[in-house]
Amino acid sequence: MAIYERIRNLREDRDWTQKQVAEMLHISRTSYCAYENGVTEISLENLIALAEIHQTSVDYLLGLTDEKRPYPRKKRK
Repeated sequence: MAIYERIRNLREDRDWTQKQVAEMLHISRTSYCAYENGVTEISLENLIALAEIHQTSVDYLLGLTDEKRPYPRKKRK
């Protein structure tokens, strides 16, 4: 499963709109829509933010694992 499918499925599972997720990322809805459609690559910063928003790992978003639970994270300073 591609990254854009995973971020769309995670968003839909929470009944969030594209606009809501875009606001969490501080980007336009159009930019977020391009992520979900695979038109634009997601920046590393936003990839990490999406993993945090959806309480999963970057590896899950990238399709490297099917385990949704995130790894233990270091606390940010």
